[in-house]
Formats: sequence, C-alpha cells, structure tokens
Amino acid sequence: MGQLCVNWLSVGVMQTNCYLISHPETKELILVDPGEEAERIQHEIEKNEWKPVVILLTHGHFDHMGAAELLRKWNSIPVYCYEGETDLIEKPESNLSAMFGNGFSCTIDGVFRDQEVLSYLGEDITVIHTPGHTQGSCCLYFAKEGFLLSGDTLFSESVGRTDFPTGNSLELKQSVLKLYQLPEETIVYPGHYEETTIRHEKRHNSFVLG
Repeated sequence: MGQLCVNWLSVGVMQTNCYLISHPETKELILVDPGEEAERIQHEIEKNEWKPVVILLTHGHFDHMGAAELLRKWNSIPVYCYEGETDLIEKPESNLSAMFGNGFSCTIDGVFRDQEVLSYLGEDITVIHTPGHTQGSCCLYFAKEGFLLSGDTLFSESVGRTDFPTGNSLELKQSVLKLYQLPEETIVYPGHYEETTIRHEKRHNSFVLG
C-alpha cells in the first residue's frame, strides 16, 4: 500500500475535489474529475513534471468535467466515463452547465462498465457503478492502495443530491450500502469536502442506515 501519490485541488465555484494521482517513479498521472480551472490544473501538472495518461469522470455534472475538454486537448489524453453517462456529459442542459449561459460539454473517448478493472500506473482500479446522484455515477476503487474515489455518491457524513436529472434517492441508498461492503479501513476521497473512511461512514452517516 502507499505506492501512489494522491493529490487534489479544490476547484471552481462548487469547490469540487479534482484528484491528481501519480506514480512517484514513472511520473504517470491519472486525472479524476477536473471540474474547473483548467489552467490551474495544467500548472500543477507542469510544475510536477507529471505525464497525464487518462482523465476519469465519476459522473457527468459540469462541476466534475468542466475542465476536461481543455485538458484533453492540451495533453492529448483520452477521457473516460461510465457507460450510459455519455449523453449527460455531452448535453449542457443535462450536465447543468446550461444554467450558467451557453453551457459546455466534453468529448468522451471511451466508456467503462460495472466491475471492470482498469489498469493504470501499474495498479488495478475497479469500477463500481453507484447510481443515485446520476444514473451513470460510479466510484473508483484502488484495492491495493486501500482507497476509494467516491465522486458525489458518498461524502463525509453525507451523500450526494438526488434532485437533478437521472437522480434517484432509493438507488443512492443502495449504492452507498454497496460501498459499505468494502474493507472498513478503506479511505474515501469524495467529490467535495474532506476525506473519510468506510468505517466512519457506517457508524456516523445518518443519511444511510443499514
């Protein structure tokens, strides 16, 4: 455990956690949920001499993918999301960016599926489909490293909203209960706010009892 370096920037008006996960030796980098402030994220990449290999999106809301298209072009790297979430990402009225003018979208280069194991930075990353916040929301589980990127499914003592397009409160509860099956020591890095653990959430998250 602990081979990868996990860094994050809180970006944009929604203070979304953009995760920059790197390998200390190869300098290869995974970007997760670059929501806004593309230039600031790019500066961090250049400052650390990272080599971006992929952008992974936990879901399609604007505050998690707003900088993805620019970073995709600047670094010639592909963007991936969960299957079925592409439509939301590519339509400004669905990804909520249309609320702020003309809106924006992002080109999706490929999709992944539930329980698919992705291989980046010499690690296996398991995709866990967690509908509820959106129909195509997912979490990314780094089993060997012992951490989970939970997007807007699970927060510290809270959960994601379900009143946006494709949201569903019952599905969200079932998704969180699915995450509770992970080892209790698993560190949870959410899309907003501070990190937590599965153990802490099982004991203190009043939004999901089970």
